[in-house]
Amino acid sequence: MEWLTNPEIWIAFFTLTALEIVLGIDNIIMISILVSRMPKPMQPRTRIFGLALAMVTRILLLLSITWVMRLTADLFVVFEHGVSGRDLILFFGGLFLLWKSSQEIFHGLEGEDETADESSVKGGKFLYTIIQIAIIDIVFSLDSVITAVGMVAHVPVMIAAIIVAVLVMMLCSGVISNFIDKHPSLKMLALSFLIVVGVVLIAESFDVHIPKGAVYFAMAFSLAVEAINIRMRTAIAKKKKQSEPVKLRKDVPGQ
Repeated sequence: MEWLTNPEIWIAFFTLTALEIVLGIDNIIMISILVSRMPKPMQPRTRIFGLALAMVTRILLLLSITWVMRLTADLFVVFEHGVSGRDLILFFGGLFLLWKSSQEIFHGLEGEDETADESSVKGGKFLYTIIQIAIIDIVFSLDSVITAVGMVAHVPVMIAAIIVAVLVMMLCSGVISNFIDKHPSLKMLALSFLIVVGVVLIAESFDVHIPKGAVYFAMAFSLAVEAINIRMRTAIAKKKKQSEPVKLRKDVPGQ
């Protein structure tokens, strides 16, 4: 139990936990958007189940460290470019994000048929949503697990950091989901972020490294601008409501 009194391990634990939370933000956004199309009573359960699935996926990948690190080795060569298992996962994961984000944007703009049978929605749609969440979890978990392996040598510390990070995400996911549902423009912005993330993943699969700091800065700037717009719209709506004249009733009782 000497590691409990080792300050370096505690620093690594808190650093890795913060990193897992940051890397999991896009995962939360995608899960929130997928879950938002479920019936209201099923949304909290599906969201928690999806994040629990993300935690299990990351821990399983972590426990198979040898296999994960082997994914970086080339499987075959295409046009003098080595292709590894990680490249394939990032490429197809990026394509999946592009397809899913574009589909969600289309449904948001054009609308969709919501006359489906309730029983089929509860059964088939739940399973369909969980399968999509599982695919997204694998894509987003891969880089975070490789990062964890590179940062910390103790597997128990990595598992503890992942568990704490997912618990924090579970606490925040409901607030994030409700906020995204309340502001449709923010949902479109989040989907645009995911398209950017998909492009970055595809570029990474071809060893084209786009600085993630620049991507995150662009996302943060866009989010700040949208937050100002939301604040302005709220203030204008409140001012307009206060300035409306009081309308007196024309019908007088007894006349």
